[in-house]
Amino acid sequence: MVPGLGHESQRRLLKVFGSPAAIFDQTVADLAPHVKPAIARSISAEIDSSLISAVSAWLEDPLNHVITIADIEYPQSLLNIPDPPLLLFVKGRLDLLNAPALAIVGSRNASAQGVRNAEAFALAASEAGFCVVSGLAQGIDTAAHIGGLEGRGSSIAVVGTGLDKVYPASNRDLAHSLAQAGTIISEFPLGTPPLAANFPRRNRIISGLGLGCLVVEASIQSGSLITARLAVEQGKDVFAIPGSIHSPQAKGCHALIKQGAKLVENVNDIFEELGHSLQDVAATGTSAEHSLFVHLGFEPVDAEALAQRSGLTISELSAILLQLELDGHIASLPGGLYQRIT
Repeated sequence: MVPGLGHESQRRLLKVFGSPAAIFDQTVADLAPHVKPAIARSISAEIDSSLISAVSAWLEDPLNHVITIADIEYPQSLLNIPDPPLLLFVKGRLDLLNAPALAIVGSRNASAQGVRNAEAFALAASEAGFCVVSGLAQGIDTAAHIGGLEGRGSSIAVVGTGLDKVYPASNRDLAHSLAQAGTIISEFPLGTPPLAANFPRRNRIISGLGLGCLVVEASIQSGSLITARLAVEQGKDVFAIPGSIHSPQAKGCHALIKQGAKLVENVNDIFEELGHSLQDVAATGTSAEHSLFVHLGFEPVDAEALAQRSGLTISELSAILLQLELDGHIASLPGGLYQRIT
């Protein structure tokens, strides 16, 4: 709430004086050696208590939490990034803050295939025990959260507004689902509107929470490349899904691959790089996936025959076949045929 007092100055004051309460007990003269005179005067001035009152009322909801860098629930992975937030507003499950996580990001203006890929990779990662982290934006982020929520690992959204606001408004239902079964976090105070400068800033938290970062689809100007760059600076693995050489939405991923990101064709490529133990689809997949998998032989078969064997609709079948293909368990052959390969 102190104008001009950034994270670096906050950490410096905490190191010198030990606690927030001790900082506010200091005189302007005590603070002057450590911050600019105007900031020292602002710290010593009477604080507007309206935000504190608003937060206190917000915390009456059992889903809502305020976590500081000194709390045991604080994400330990963020302690290793250059600029960890000192305080997080959290809505939803606290246990996910320290769960193994994979960041999945990409274009807001995603292609239909990009959306399918994001959801399928997120579901596979979630079923394998990863919490899927993204930014609640339209396009790839939305698909990643949906896939993450469908699996056992769930999903975390890192947003660029106060947690009393949902942006974009079209994701209100998704935000509600995340609050109930996953987590939404923000470093910005309640009431913070969707300011353009806040979204690149929150990207360091998205990459910081993940063991690695997957870019599904991105143009050269995409903000997802900022997240990927931050992941590299944080020592994280970066993965990218290739696309058509003619697609503008693939150029960002191709640029990342040229710069050293790992090209991935299925989720097992990510697991292998992260050292995650691979598990058979029968153990990690959904019951529908397992049911279909046992009906798939090593001889090519078409979708109609699989639908008859499994009792699934063509719509259900298509989604599961895509998932199995992305997981590297089946191959799609010419003529609409599928074949088990593991």
